[in-house]
Amino acid sequence: MGLMSARAATPSSASHQIKVMVVDDSVVIRGLIGRWVNEDPGLVLVNSHRNGRLAVEDVQKSRPDIVVLDIEMPDMDGLTALPLLLKAHPTVKVIMASTLTRRNAEISFKAMSLGAADYVPKPETNSQITTSTEFRRELIQKIKGLGSSAGSPRAGHGAAGHAPSHPAPSQFRASRTVSAQPVAPAAPAPGGMRAERAVQPLGARPAPAAPAGRMGAKSFSLRSFGSARPRALLIGSSTGGPQALEKLLGEIGPQLMSVPILITQHMPATFTAILADHISRASGSPAREAQHNEVVKNGHIYVAPGGKHMVLAKQAGQTIIQLTDGPPVNFCKPAVDPFFESAARVYGAASLALILTGMGHDGTDGAKVIVEAGGSVIAQDEASSVVWGMPGAAAQAGVCAAVLPLSQIGSKVTRIFRGER
Repeated sequence: MGLMSARAATPSSASHQIKVMVVDDSVVIRGLIGRWVNEDPGLVLVNSHRNGRLAVEDVQKSRPDIVVLDIEMPDMDGLTALPLLLKAHPTVKVIMASTLTRRNAEISFKAMSLGAADYVPKPETNSQITTSTEFRRELIQKIKGLGSSAGSPRAGHGAAGHAPSHPAPSQFRASRTVSAQPVAPAAPAPGGMRAERAVQPLGARPAPAAPAGRMGAKSFSLRSFGSARPRALLIGSSTGGPQALEKLLGEIGPQLMSVPILITQHMPATFTAILADHISRASGSPAREAQHNEVVKNGHIYVAPGGKHMVLAKQAGQTIIQLTDGPPVNFCKPAVDPFFESAARVYGAASLALILTGMGHDGTDGAKVIVEAGGSVIAQDEASSVVWGMPGAAAQAGVCAAVLPLSQIGSKVTRIFRGER
């Protein structure tokens, strides 16, 4: 039987709370996550169940915004329950929860292809879950980040993410606004400023003239594309990233054999190796986890391994990858900011960066370094993002030359690498 929330909520407060259902065969985990949810004033536990069948039978009645769904359960497991939950309650966002094994990672990827919005790796034992502040922090942040957009149709299918984002209003208010359609870039303008690790705020001087854009109530300004032809494609992504990457790189594929593609996706180690395999199959290009001190080669795709930061450096005239074990940046490891910053130092004005769907604001500071070096940044638009945190933060910071639906980014990138704009 389901365990209803012990905390009563007034009608006015309940309307602003994110409603959560927990589905796990462990009574300890159900109770623990339920307590964490109810201790947060922005969340409320509407029910919990020991297997997928009970959750499917109840989801239309409880109408949660978020379901935390275990994979391995008796009677009906999470993978079987997932499409039934989405069919019964189409606007619900599902977070898969499982221990970090290769098998569970593969199942989680399958779940995301079936419509799960995200996943969170569970510690291996109940005692570890009880004492893991990181698991609690990550789970609650994912619930809140996805719950803030709950109730709207899913823009895509997702994967790993970290700290949710509430981007500040853009310091570049639009002088004119347009409807939330793909925003056309301005004509190219010269670029070529040297990248500095400490970047002056972009608002300290006017950005190059470019059209204004508007997504809903969020206004932003666009920069001009840099004039240099890019020598590398740099991608940062988080929640929704794996499915977006497969789609995007499947479209680009061998068309970019003359440059390397380097990716930082927020994921733990076991998942990033599987992600590289999926990208390789989708793109038809060699893709794998990056290795320390390896030389970057054109036509290859490199994925930052989970648990390490990936940065680029020059050595004997060649670009190499370095993996570092520093502290998390923006709660993430790997993180996009240090990756973008290092790429700007190596490629300068010949950098083209993409910021795809994801929670948080990771990538915005690194994107500032890229544009200061004369490079260009494209962000995924809000409508096609699972969560418009990372790309939204970059757009509102005024660092983007274009904000486009995922379906248009591939063709745009291909044209840029041909020397078009």
